[in-house]
Amino acid sequence: MTEQLRLMAVHAHPDDESSKGAATMAKYVDEGVDVLVATCTGGERGSILNPKLQGDTYVEANIHEVRRKEMDEAREILGVKQAWLGFVDSGLPEGDPLPPLPEGCFALVEVDEAAGALVRLIREFRPQVITTYDENGGYPHPDHIMTHKITMVAFEHAADTEKYPEAEFGAPWQPLKVYYNQGFNRQRTLAMHHAMIERGLESPYTEWLERWEKMKVKERELTTFVPCGDFFEIRDKALIAHATQIDPDGGWFRVPMDIQREVWPTEEYELAKSLVETSLPEDDLFAGIREN
Repeated sequence: MTEQLRLMAVHAHPDDESSKGAATMAKYVDEGVDVLVATCTGGERGSILNPKLQGDTYVEANIHEVRRKEMDEAREILGVKQAWLGFVDSGLPEGDPLPPLPEGCFALVEVDEAAGALVRLIREFRPQVITTYDENGGYPHPDHIMTHKITMVAFEHAADTEKYPEAEFGAPWQPLKVYYNQGFNRQRTLAMHHAMIERGLESPYTEWLERWEKMKVKERELTTFVPCGDFFEIRDKALIAHATQIDPDGGWFRVPMDIQREVWPTEEYELAKSLVETSLPEDDLFAGIREN
């Protein structure tokens, strides 16, 4: 295939792109692939998760602006392009019963309407491959679930000029493959957990595994293992750029880099839809496309 390869990663909030598939994106950028992150919301209702910044009055009063600047820094680190879809963060409802979602938030927009914004971006960027979340959102945040919904609609209808007229949404384009991010999978987590224990180190995954066992979390099918261990440092640097969300001394970074590369040097995906023939398992999101 002589045409430029293009990858679009659709995410709910700034920081999601750095915690889900970031090393993959950095690898493809290094190979000359054109990579675009589509960020659905500004993360306006996100909590300040880094204890070092909690109570910072400027950050609390300007969270939207702060998170936008964090995204700018992460984008530069990863070497990707990035576009905002312009929807408003829904927040993560808590309580029993759960409170209603705030009026005008992303999760309450009509799916076809919200998908139109993504269709417009797909037709402009023309990706062959798209990554997003599964139907559970990876975890049940309303914005993650909505991101899944609009991505699947956009994948199906980006070439449909009756549903999304060319005059309004641009020339039609049909992506060829869509994947679900599955980096937080049981296989990887167990392998890393045992590797830490065997080396006499404290595993950061003990509570994760206990919680998954209690919740009886169903394992997803992993179809695609992208080798990207050489880009793990870039991934971590991009994640740390989201300072409101990530504590650089937290659990994300407790597994030594040499162990990560030795035990599990890939990022994992679930092939959701493909319009090209491919053999599973894959080691390349563009498998079946490069050869055509």
